[in-house]
Amino acid sequence: MALYPRLPADLQSQLKELILVFLSEKTFEGCGGMTVDDEIRVTVAGQACLLLLNRETDFYPTLKTILIYPSSYAHPDDDAIMLGESWQYGPVVLSWDSAKQGAVNPRDGHDVTIHEFAHQLDQIDGVADGAPRLGRSLSFKERVQRYKAWSAVFQKEFEEHQRQVERRRKTVIDEYGAKDPAEFFATSTEAFFEKARALQEKHPELYSELKTFYKLDPVAWNENSD
Repeated sequence: MALYPRLPADLQSQLKELILVFLSEKTFEGCGGMTVDDEIRVTVAGQACLLLLNRETDFYPTLKTILIYPSSYAHPDDDAIMLGESWQYGPVVLSWDSAKQGAVNPRDGHDVTIHEFAHQLDQIDGVADGAPRLGRSLSFKERVQRYKAWSAVFQKEFEEHQRQVERRRKTVIDEYGAKDPAEFFATSTEAFFEKARALQEKHPELYSELKTFYKLDPVAWNENSD
């Protein structure tokens, strides 16, 4: 997990503790002839728990099982080629070669594990709509304000992203995020962790909302590692 050395020491320590809890609560199963070993478990757990740092967490409460394929796989319903999936009341499904590549290369803006676990966060409130649960420790009035701020920024950024993709412009956020708000949140999360400086420069309001939600500042990690 190439991103790990960039983390401040306190976050490294916290991540290790989160990984231990995650591994004790979740079951990994191999598919398509895949044998799941400790490298796979720890790598996936590390990326999943990155999204939980500094936050109150129930460790993805509806998730019990992570299914691991050796590589891309065909969806059983329509034979679409998949790299990963996230089910609200079912498993997270990952292709290991994609998950491993995402962990090894932390600057390309693509990480299927981060992407699918961002969906898990989005789905906790019962619907995948690009608006995860915000400010659970805040008062009702404060939560309403947080959701208003989140909605205003994300709606504006999502619509602008759709326009840029339609015009075939180069974007910091993966073009797949133009599909719907849920995918925009997941791809924005990938960019937040992997293209932090570019996201902050090109989309400062979006970066600020994600920084508030995740209670992390990946731009500072890059500065510390340079």
